[in-house]
Amino acid sequence: MTMVAETMTAKSGSGARRLLSGDEAIARAVWESGTRVAAGYPGTPATEILESLAQYSGLHTEWSVNEKVALEVALGASMAGARAFCAMKHVGLNVASDPLMTMTLTGVIGGLVIAVADDVGQSSSQNEQDSRYWGRFAHVPVLEPADSQEAYAMTKRAFELSEQFETLVILRLTTRVCHVKALVTPGERVERRVPGFTINPARWVMVPANAKKRVPLQLERERKLAVFGESFDLTIDEPGDDRRAGFVVSGPAYLHLREAFPNAPLIKLGLSYPLPLERIRALAATVDKLVVVEETEPLIEGELRAAGLTVYGKDILPRIGELTADIVGPAIRRLIGEPEPAAPPARGPAPSVFPRPPTLCAACPHIGVFHTLFAMRRKVVIMGDIGCYTLGAGHPWHALDSCISMGAAMGMALGIDKAGGEGDAKKAVLAVMGDSTFLHMGMQGLLNIVYNRGNVTALILDNRTTGMTGGQNHPGTGHEIHGLAAPQVDFAKLCEALGVKPERIKVVNPYDLNGLFRTIRDEIKVPEPSVVITNQPCTLIGEFVRREAHQVLDDKCTGCGSCMDLGCPAISVRERAEKHTADGEAFEATYTQIDARACTGCTMCVAACNHGAIQPIANTAAAGSCC
Repeated sequence: MTMVAETMTAKSGSGARRLLSGDEAIARAVWESGTRVAAGYPGTPATEILESLAQYSGLHTEWSVNEKVALEVALGASMAGARAFCAMKHVGLNVASDPLMTMTLTGVIGGLVIAVADDVGQSSSQNEQDSRYWGRFAHVPVLEPADSQEAYAMTKRAFELSEQFETLVILRLTTRVCHVKALVTPGERVERRVPGFTINPARWVMVPANAKKRVPLQLERERKLAVFGESFDLTIDEPGDDRRAGFVVSGPAYLHLREAFPNAPLIKLGLSYPLPLERIRALAATVDKLVVVEETEPLIEGELRAAGLTVYGKDILPRIGELTADIVGPAIRRLIGEPEPAAPPARGPAPSVFPRPPTLCAACPHIGVFHTLFAMRRKVVIMGDIGCYTLGAGHPWHALDSCISMGAAMGMALGIDKAGGEGDAKKAVLAVMGDSTFLHMGMQGLLNIVYNRGNVTALILDNRTTGMTGGQNHPGTGHEIHGLAAPQVDFAKLCEALGVKPERIKVVNPYDLNGLFRTIRDEIKVPEPSVVITNQPCTLIGEFVRREAHQVLDDKCTGCGSCMDLGCPAISVRERAEKHTADGEAFEATYTQIDARACTGCTMCVAACNHGAIQPIANTAAAGSCC
């Protein structure tokens, strides 16, 4: 990303309606609110908030090494009286929970807003988590927008609430809010004075004696927020003529509910914690049945039941995935005894679609690693992690045995090593982790392996970017969020500083399959911690250099299929045919072709081919068709 902030002035687009995603709308609102510091760590679906915000001038934006650090940066800015912002996905708030749970006692000075995006439906996450629980756990308010315009408006109000009640505010988003675009009317930036940090140990030094005195203040703040929530204008009471059911709803589920039941009375929660119980009681008294429509967990439903209300919710609606109109409609119609609408006329069977499982890119430097690990499969246990390389668990490599959470590979590998095994069950243990993940949470795990004398080989796959979320910079890339030059971590020196012996740190080219195999084979035999670092960039970043495409020579191809075992998407099957060995035994031969438009000339397939059948295309003009 290049620095374009100077073009984004206080008047850029103000007053004119613009089509913005929820992420873009939030970024705009953060900037307009006079925020001075914004930090985060990339994670779908929240990544684009910081990417969009980095295009504005007048504030500091950064990719922090993880979400905990990002929230601590934001808190520091707030302590100095500046407005601050932090963005992450739902699992990131787990990482940031340590400072979060103390910040709820200290409170804030400058407005501090955390945008946390829940991946409802698990489109790109290892779990489906309901971040609304953090509001209850930390005793802080939670705002829930339903679309881009609301995301914009609620972000601005969140800063006001934060300063009014001296508390951080959680802006709870979902994938649909983050990524769907809607019309937004932006305004102008309002600059705010930053008074600077005031020394106050009783508030900021949270030793037990001081922390205990802050608890009553926290509880009193929560009581005031509950009173405030009863009249909060972004919680909307919508009347309706159909009294068979009334609804309590929040977030994008509101839009789906309105599509299914346009004439039903409802309360749309803007501030979903604390709940406006008296407003909800008033609605319940006017309808036959009260239904809570909330995605994932029955959180509001449980609170209303505890308050003595009779409600329906997850007894008729699913707890997983989005609550779209075609899910909400039939469930509630059955509840109120309304007949199902007539089924549309049959259209015949849907056309079959060729399966497209996710895979690594052509020439991805991770391909050589997983191809090599597959060849060692019987001798090793491989602990995986979160990133593009998680795809190594799939076909054709099947070369990862775990994927739990960011940075977990190191700790789990040590645990397996220390658990031991009988006879053949005792295998070499590897931990596979990307460069950004290593800096996020992996460093501590490697330090722990060294400190506790573990026998683990760590593979750090350095492709010089945060690949899975779209190619963001981090301290190992040599560039910061705006694309400007920044100090670059030397992974080999870092591992040495963590205690790994210099002779046990190997830097290898992952395209050199033979060298890669020998290096990993040698390191897993050594009974002490070792590190293998790959050193080729992601094919989707500017640092990658494309070379001449290759082709399969028909007269030399034996149909052995070794090149297919790589899993490179540029190589495909041209035909299959029956062949015979020298002894007359029949086998199916796989003849392949290379798509010259996708091939980048990495030469891994050349190393995989045992017969010299893959060579560079002699005539570069031919590099536009399949060979």
